[in-house]
Amino acid sequence: MGRGRVQLKRIENKINRQVTFSKRRAGLSKKAHEISVLCDAEVALIVFSHKGKLFEYSTDSCMEKILERYERYSYAETQLVATESDSQGNWSIEYNRLKAKVELLQKNHRHYMGEDLDSLSLKELQNLEQQLDTALKHIQSKKNQLMYESISELQRKEKAIQEQNTMLAKQIQEREKTAAQQLQWGQQQDHGLNASSSFLLPQPHPCLNIGGTYQEEATEVRRNELDLTLEPIYSCHLGCFAT
Repeated sequence: MGRGRVQLKRIENKINRQVTFSKRRAGLSKKAHEISVLCDAEVALIVFSHKGKLFEYSTDSCMEKILERYERYSYAETQLVATESDSQGNWSIEYNRLKAKVELLQKNHRHYMGEDLDSLSLKELQNLEQQLDTALKHIQSKKNQLMYESISELQRKEKAIQEQNTMLAKQIQEREKTAAQQLQWGQQQDHGLNASSSFLLPQPHPCLNIGGTYQEEATEVRRNELDLTLEPIYSCHLGCFAT
């Protein structure tokens, strides 16, 4: 049968207590050495007996360095905890401040909208009216400024469009003038070609007209001769009838 579970409590027998302390202290030192070797850890062990006697164990580095490192980490952790607690307190204060500010802004907004005015005194109402008048003046000034800037921008665009139209009109006139000159030059070229071609064509010979006139005159002479030939015949018959 195995050993039963030993109840942890103070050993009343002084001798047994001293023996157990010596055994457990040696076992604790052994375990500290084993964990430092197996796990490459820095271990510092400090034990005080019930009589106040000091027993210590440390790894290769000295006890002072390990304790200094412990104090440094302990101090940093303490500061971190303090900072977190301070920041939590600061966040709480900041939250309350912002909440109050939001409530005040909401209240002023309602007043500017003409709501919840019953709680205001005459002086507060006068101050609110003055604030609204000032705000209205600022709004009108800003509106006039924007309108003036808009008008100036439109005038600038109008001027640019007019200049562009003038330039386009000049370009159109120049193109029309160039087209008219080209058309006139083309007509002059066509007229010169027609004149040169008519000059090169053969002209009818004037003898043909003279010949035609001569033939007509010859025909007329033949008719006269024929008439003269016929007249004696008619006269001869007439004489016969007369007889």
